[in-house]
Parts: sequence; C-alpha cells; structure tokens
Amino acid sequence: MMYQAQSCIAHLDLDAFFVSVEQILDPTLVGKPVIVGGNSQRGVVCAASYEARKFGVKSAMPTAQAHKLCPHAIFLSGSSGQYSRFSHQVTEIIQAESPEFEKASIDEFYIDLTGMDKYHNAFNFTHQLKSKIKKEIGLNISFAIAANKLVSKVATNEVKPNGEIEIPFGFEKSYLAPMPLEKLPGVGDSFIEQLHKRRLYKIGEVADLKIEQLENIWGKNGADLWLKCNGIGSTRIATFREQKSCSSEHTFHEDKSNETDILTEITKLSERVGYDLRSENKMTGCIAIKIKYYNFNVVSKQTIVSYTASDTNIIHTAKQLFNALWDKTTPIRLIGVRCSHFVESNFQLNIFDNIEQENNLYKAIDNIKNSFGKSAIKRAGSLKPKDGTQ
Repeated sequence: MMYQAQSCIAHLDLDAFFVSVEQILDPTLVGKPVIVGGNSQRGVVCAASYEARKFGVKSAMPTAQAHKLCPHAIFLSGSSGQYSRFSHQVTEIIQAESPEFEKASIDEFYIDLTGMDKYHNAFNFTHQLKSKIKKEIGLNISFAIAANKLVSKVATNEVKPNGEIEIPFGFEKSYLAPMPLEKLPGVGDSFIEQLHKRRLYKIGEVADLKIEQLENIWGKNGADLWLKCNGIGSTRIATFREQKSCSSEHTFHEDKSNETDILTEITKLSERVGYDLRSENKMTGCIAIKIKYYNFNVVSKQTIVSYTASDTNIIHTAKQLFNALWDKTTPIRLIGVRCSHFVESNFQLNIFDNIEQENNLYKAIDNIKNSFGKSAIKRAGSLKPKDGTQ
C-alpha cells in the first residue's frame, strides 16, 4: 500500500517579541511590566510583557489608556533596528533547519512538516528547533502543530507563552468547538457582533449549522466562516525561497558618469520598488544596489535593514550603497535597485518611527498611481535632469 502523508503544519510565534528583545538588551526589565510603543501619554501599544497584560493592557491600545490600567509600567519607544536584527537571526535558524517555511511576519512562521512522520517525529523536530532558538538567541517561541495553518495558529495562541502542542489529525473541529468565536483569526468585531445578535457565541455552534444558512446571510464571508469553524484551512506555505526579490533596473542610452543623473535614476527605481512592495502588502528586510559598468563588469552590494516599504527608506539606503560601491572613474551602463527578505506588512514596524503622516501620504500616492499609472506622480528627485539624457 502506497504511503500517503497527512498534512502537517507547524506555526511558531515568538513570545512578546518586542518586549523580549528589550529584555535581552536590558536584563533589568525581566519580570517587570513593560510596554513598547511610544510614551505613557501618546502613542499606541505595540507589545506588552505578560506582567503588563495582567492589568488588561493589549496591543493597539492607546498608551494613555495603558498607563491608566498599569501606571507603574515601564514605557519604551521601541528599537525597530534591533527587532529586525533578532528576526533575521531567528529566520536564519529556521531556514537552515526546515524543509519548507513561510515567514508570515517579523515574529511568526509556518513550517510544512507534511511527510516528516515517515522519517522523524514532527513534534520532536519542532521542539528541538524551539530549543535551538532559545539557546542561540535567547528568545522564547511557542508552537503548535496541526493539519492546517488556521488550527495551528489558533492553538499557538492558546499555549502562549513558551508553550507547545500538537492537535492530532482529524480532531481540528472538536478542538475548536468549545472556543469563543473571537479566537478565530480574520473575523472582525462587527462580524462577531452580528453573530452574537443571532445568539452564536462558540465556534462549535457555527460549525453545526449548514453552510447554506451562513451563505444566505453573509454570502462568501459566511461560507468562509463555516470553513474556519469546521477547522478547514489552508496548507499552502508561501515559502521564503519563493519570495526571492523584487527589483527595478534601468539601462542608460549613454554611459553615465554624472552623479546627479545616476542618483536621480536611483530615486526613480526605488520609488517603483516601494510601490510594488506596498501593492503586494510586503515589507523588505534587505536592500541591494547593482551597477553594470560600460565594460559590462557587474558589481552589487546589499545590506540588512529594518523591515520597511517606505520609498524614503529605500531611496536613502540605495544611495548609501551606491556611494560605497561606485568606482567614479568608470562610466555606468546600468543601475538597479533590488529588495528581498520579505515579510507580510500586516504589522508595520514603522509605527515606532511615528510616521502615520508618511503612511497616509503613500496611500494617497499609490491611489493616484493605481488610477492613472505608475508615472502619474513622481518625486522631484526622480525627475529627469534638464539636459533630458537618460
């Protein structure tokens, strides 16, 4: 009889990631109520230690409200560069040890362990991976193993902090059934309110209904909810290796030695890459510059950065790399900007930089480009020099 592997997906989530990094950098913070995200009077809570959560402090809560709930908490503005650095370190360990994995966010990963049970114990493998991350980096990470991404994510949230669990194949529905509907990811507050009005509070209560009943009321959203409540979810891993890079290049009509012309083109290319990132709901953790000289020699240089999809950050980094790499005695034929090491931008690290105004500006710019084309609006720094040469 041919062996047929059952789907097996591990979800790993770093515990109170931002706070944990701060505690590694400053061990005196361990065991104390710590809140990351602005000061006590202004800002939004990005993360809270478990000591602070006991007082009702939650992510996305105004810090002024958090201060009222936990006035003795230690408020930190955040160290986005350090968070990116630690995230890269965890990613390198997971990438080296795992067959196929997805980096869902800066502190969250999925690993496809389907078929591993033929050779290894999936739970033991993930436990050893967890131990290695703790030993080499100092961060606690919780994990759950289940038949799909949905159930493994819910289960991880249930065993945090520093927990681990495996939901046996075929028990997805029964595991979720007693939980409140609020435990399901991707189900908004307004949808929850509508369900409560119909006296539906538990996941199992919705799972026992017919899918047609939910479709008649909420259409596709109702059908999607029924699937989730029955423990049916995706097993597709958007592998880290699949998300190789996004880039933009330009070949000059005439070889260039003029720094102003070249920097103008770098600005333009960076804008294109930034727009593409935001269109795909991605942030980049690595930026590179590529130079092809008139003699066709190609050189490149890259650097790890705090996760971003900001044109400003990409332009600044690309120009720094160019200045460090450029041989001014050799004319340039082609210039390129490339971004890689992507994560989903469902959590904007840039919140630590207080750039809500800049994010709103990018939304407006992208809307114009979506309506009228990518060239509809440009930075002054990306406009052609007066001589018009490219």
